[in-house]
Amino acid sequence: MQITEVGPGFVGDVTGIDLTKPLTQAQVAAIEAGMDRFAVLVFHGQHFDDDSQMAFSRRLGELEISSGGEMSRPEERRTKIEVADISNLDQHNRLRGADDRKRLIALGNRLWHSDASFRAVPAKYSLLSARVVPGRGGNTEFADMRAAYDALDDATKAEIEDLVTEHSNAYSREMIGFPAEHYGAENQDKLRPVRQRLVRTHPVTGRKSLFLSAHIGSIVGWPVPEARAFIRDLTEHATQPRFVYAHEWKPWDLVIWDNRTTMHRARRYDDLNDVRDMRRTTIRGEGQTAPQLQAA
Repeated sequence: MQITEVGPGFVGDVTGIDLTKPLTQAQVAAIEAGMDRFAVLVFHGQHFDDDSQMAFSRRLGELEISSGGEMSRPEERRTKIEVADISNLDQHNRLRGADDRKRLIALGNRLWHSDASFRAVPAKYSLLSARVVPGRGGNTEFADMRAAYDALDDATKAEIEDLVTEHSNAYSREMIGFPAEHYGAENQDKLRPVRQRLVRTHPVTGRKSLFLSAHIGSIVGWPVPEARAFIRDLTEHATQPRFVYAHEWKPWDLVIWDNRTTMHRARRYDDLNDVRDMRRTTIRGEGQTAPQLQAA
């Protein structure tokens, strides 16, 4: 297995390994070491189906249940509940219409975010497999939150060191005009805010990073307008071009990223006419970043 640095230094292009085949523990350890070094790894020509993607993902940790899966009825799903359906297709493999509720929810993926930061135990890795890609657009951009933290001035680092933020899926969707009540009464409990530290320390490298996401709606102890303005300032800083890599998808690419040290967003494409069929598995994190309120 070979890893070649690409982009602004936090992305590795990996060759010489077939992830759909059984791997040795040494190979798994090499992938994990690459994730610690880079934070985003790109693998080409990985012909996964959902079962083989889940099997490989489990070598990296415990799988999460997808939030979209747990907020939908079984008859509405195209995939198993551990596989997030990152597509513009309905359960009958038809393109979703402009006003389709799930399409409108999915538009929130075009905001800078960290996967599952709205869970009390946030996600570790995400693994996204490209099955069908559109002819134009639909790239995914990644931002390095370690480099963004390093570039802050000392006064800002001191100010944010112990800040705790509150995350919810509802906050990110409200930003694009999708109100929380449209998730349905049965899903309101899943939208309760959870608390996360704003600054995280990587358990292996010891490197600090910003833990930002569009899911942030407040900072504990701050007035909400001030908190949201400050988070917007930090997000603008952290997503400058010098911290960002844009991945142009090819069929059967697999990209793994570390949600503890990166943010990402999907880019616009003609989703009413072009199919974009991606499948994501997500590795559960290893613990809470901050004490929770009992309700969360």
